Amino acid sequence: MSAPLIDSFMIRRMRRTIERAARHKDAPPTPGLLENGKLKLLFAGYTGANNMGADVRVEEMLRQFRHLFHPDRFDAAVFSFGKPRWDGYFQGATRVRPQVDFPRYLNSLVPKFDGVVACEGSIFKSHFTDLLPAMMIGALGLAAASGRLSVAYGSEAGRMSPELTHLVSDYCAEAYIIARNVRSRDLLAERGLVADVGTDTAWTFEPHLREQGELELRRKGWNGRPILTVCPINPFWWPVNISLAKSLVRPFGLYRDSHYGRVFFHRCGPEVERRFESYLRSLSVAVAGFCARRNYFPVIAGCERLDRIAVNRLAKSLGGAATFVSFDYEPRRFVSILRCSRLLLSSRYHAVVTTMPAGVVSAGLSMDERLDNLLEERRHPHLLSRVDDSDLAEKLENSLETMHAQREQLQAETEFDVCRHLRRMSHMGKLIVEYVRSRYPQFENLTDRSSWENYLPPLDSGLRSLLDRYAAPEVSSTAISMNPHPSELERVGTPTYAARQSDE
Repeated sequence: MSAPLIDSFMIRRMRRTIERAARHKDAPPTPGLLENGKLKLLFAGYTGANNMGADVRVEEMLRQFRHLFHPDRFDAAVFSFGKPRWDGYFQGATRVRPQVDFPRYLNSLVPKFDGVVACEGSIFKSHFTDLLPAMMIGALGLAAASGRLSVAYGSEAGRMSPELTHLVSDYCAEAYIIARNVRSRDLLAERGLVADVGTDTAWTFEPHLREQGELELRRKGWNGRPILTVCPINPFWWPVNISLAKSLVRPFGLYRDSHYGRVFFHRCGPEVERRFESYLRSLSVAVAGFCARRNYFPVIAGCERLDRIAVNRLAKSLGGAATFVSFDYEPRRFVSILRCSRLLLSSRYHAVVTTMPAGVVSAGLSMDERLDNLLEERRHPHLLSRVDDSDLAEKLENSLETMHAQREQLQAETEFDVCRHLRRMSHMGKLIVEYVRSRYPQFENLTDRSSWENYLPPLDSGLRSLLDRYAAPEVSSTAISMNPHPSELERVGTPTYAARQSDE
């Protein structure tokens, strides 16, 4: 059975599992629902695989939920796709290990909770794989089918395969979706789904002090020059599929470089390698020329274990450069390294998000919708390039020179945009509180509504300083006024779940 056929088989199994759960919708609820008055939620995302962005955004999501619903009234479990490397993350949540046979696994797991929060950013897209979104959508569908809370929180939408599109349309209609941006909301609407607009949740992440990042940089030869950090990936080896044939021969040394984990493999072959080499060569030409002209210190950083190949090959093509991979560093220390940058050129979405609060000026090297949407909302589309642009080296050099020449203006615009996203994250918090209270009135008075900031987890001094700096009345009086696209929050006061109930 080929890889696409196996993926299709798993999606059909997930569909049948949800249908069986729906037929038993009127069965008595699982004993222990709201046990001891606590809200028990399963956070289903790509966590625990040492992907910096996925772990950081869920860390902040859990901080926000724990703050909104009170630590004594809230219990959480999170997926853990790998062995935990760092203590102190996920706010004491229980870690559960997803199984390859995820339809059967979810069927036994979801009923143990009062609801599911799908916390993976790329739920509604097929670019990386159909299997991970099918797992998250399956969890949402099973929760909705059994009358539990079903929430997609801060999710991006993009191109989906026909099978994934049908799965989403059929089983996410009852889920409460808060999309990461307007374009995602609109794409979901084209598929018949209604969503509110929010943002990512990594904006409130607090890394270690800058001095700790500088210490790591000095160990790699940094001498105080301004830093250009580049975050490369291999954009061309996606999607990941199940391959039983490759898994059988892998012990003999075959497909080692394309092995993702267990029975999962990346795309590979001469065409993938040719495109990857062209991408790295363009990066190398642009970065080497710019650093020589402007006296910048180049740093190559990988935001996931999978990026190590790209990091090492790019550093080698530059004749040697300081390299960092998040797998080797606790996330707060890794982000503190990134925030020492003056400029950032990134194919990683969360490298941009986690450095913007420090005023790092960034350009995107994009393979899908995520960086496009982020930089277009920031009103910096001129700092976007595509990984397969024919004139990629020239475009990257132009972006680097623009960032260098206009750094102060771009920095101010970047910092203002962080404040706007904090407003939107607060709005998400308000929406999720209202959604939970509509189902569980016992949570009525847990959140102080006197300030919009009360819907955020506690903020560090750096974020508070940004809010003070951009606190002019015309940009801080309402969530809408902080937003350059007022339509993003057009449903403020009438969230989608409330409209749904009124229709009924």
